[in-house]
Order: sequence, then C-alpha cells, then structure tokens
Amino acid sequence: MSTAVASPPVGTGAHADVGAGVDDTARLRRVFGAFATGVTVVTVGGASPRGMTANSFTSVSLDPALVLLCVGKDAVMHRVLAEADTFAVSVLGAEQEDVARHFADRSRPMGARQFDTVDWLPGASGAPLLTGAVAHFECAKWRAYDGGDHTVHMGRVLSLAELPDREPLVFHRGRFRRLADRTHGGAE
Repeated sequence: MSTAVASPPVGTGAHADVGAGVDDTARLRRVFGAFATGVTVVTVGGASPRGMTANSFTSVSLDPALVLLCVGKDAVMHRVLAEADTFAVSVLGAEQEDVARHFADRSRPMGARQFDTVDWLPGASGAPLLTGAVAHFECAKWRAYDGGDHTVHMGRVLSLAELPDREPLVFHRGRFRRLADRTHGGAE
C-alpha cells in the first residue's frame, strides 16, 4: 500500500507567490535568474563587426543542426543581425568573465575597435571567433520570430569547434560562476 502525499495548494507553503509578480520586471528577472545558463558572445563580421554577450542561447535540433539566441529589440546587435546572413557564437570559458563584461558594456566602441582588447580569429563567415572559448558555432540565419521585447533568431550550424578540456563560464542569479564538479560515488 502506498501513501500519496498531497501537494500544498497554490498560495501556501514554499511557493506561496506562484503566479504573482509577473508584471514586476525586476522580480521576473530575478526569478528567471534561478535558471543557470552558459555565457556566449554572439558576433557578426563584415565592414562593421559587432559582438554581444548573450546567455539566451541553446541548441534546438540535430537534423538539421539548429541553434537559437534571443536579442533585445533595443540592442545594436538586433539591427546588425537583421542585416546579416551569418553569425557566430563563442561559448565562453571560465576564465573569460572579463570578455563577457566587455561585450555586455553598451559603451564599448562600435565596429572593429570593440575587438581590440580581446584575442580572436576570423571565422569562415568573417565573424570573429573568440580565442579561449569552450566552443564555436558559425551559423547561417535560418528563421527569426517575434519574442515580445526580444527577437528569437535561429541559425543553421555551418561549422563548429570545441576545446573539451575547458570549463565553461556560467551565469546564475545575476553573477558569473564556475561549475563545481561534485562527483559522488555510489551505486548507479
């Protein structure tokens, strides 16, 4: 005989505020921050290259190989991506917090000068690939969708590379962090 444990009713217990506060953008940002993400820099090449730190990046499909990223409609990168045919994504390593902060700083120089303080290599698409990254993806634009105050950009992966021995940079609860390897022994 098993005993069922009832969930507490909505509005009581540890999650008393479920459903409340979705119009409070500061609170919404804080609660979204409970989900740990990797940190990337999205880049576009061409006559006026651009980079932008983004943690809204994920894989979508293996066949075809697709990724997505979300870019705020008020970001310079929003306009740049709208005009580009290709883009690249560098997944930052744990030692690259300064790179993440640089490309998140809205006061950084425009064009190629913003890449003067970081090490990079030109990708096949012409987009800068950041040296020291855990992985690189070069993508062709595939689709774009309205996402409220952001646009959801999907890219078809054209090429990829990885440095499997590098630890990724992680963003959680408004802070950059590192992974902690806490392997536990025991039966599986």
